[in-house]
Amino acid sequence: MQSIRVVLCVVAVALLGGCGYNRIQTQDESVKAAWSEVVNQYQRRADLVPNLVNTVKGFAAQEKSVLLGVTEARAKVGTIQATPELINDEAAFKKFQAAQGELSSALKSLIAVTENYPLLKSDQNFRDLQAQLEGTENRITVARKRYIDAVQEYNVTIRSFPSNLTAMIFKYQLKPNFAVENEAAIAKPPTVDFGATAPAAPATSP
Repeated sequence: MQSIRVVLCVVAVALLGGCGYNRIQTQDESVKAAWSEVVNQYQRRADLVPNLVNTVKGFAAQEKSVLLGVTEARAKVGTIQATPELINDEAAFKKFQAAQGELSSALKSLIAVTENYPLLKSDQNFRDLQAQLEGTENRITVARKRYIDAVQEYNVTIRSFPSNLTAMIFKYQLKPNFAVENEAAIAKPPTVDFGATAPAAPATSP
């Protein structure tokens, strides 16, 4: 009896391996790991926002609409719980993506405004924050690309025969992914040309 159970277990393991079960498990874990890195980098960016806004406010308090836009976009991002379960909920994933996109746009507007304030651009604290932001945007781009690749590999597996049968039995669903049509635009980090100089003030007659 014991020998029969062992044989059945061996056969079951062989069948599960041959029908893609192990591959699905591995790819599912890869997606989760890639997602964790995406969330970490987005959180890193969100953590930079308060200091960046306060620094800009010190030199350009009159830019209220831009400063408010960044603050509100950051607050909206904070209301979304980026749990591992989110990547299995297409509606929640789209909400997360939209919120992060709004923050990206708001930050680009903020960086663009700073071009009008030479003193701000020369401030060391602002320069450090801007460098950290640009570095974080680059990390976000890399993390997103890894997530996109991991999800594409996973989705292909659970749609392919015979692993699609295994996915159906164990209720594995397609995972939502970042839209790739605007990936080039998203991948471009906000930049500040510190080499630019302010236009000379017009001469005044004595």
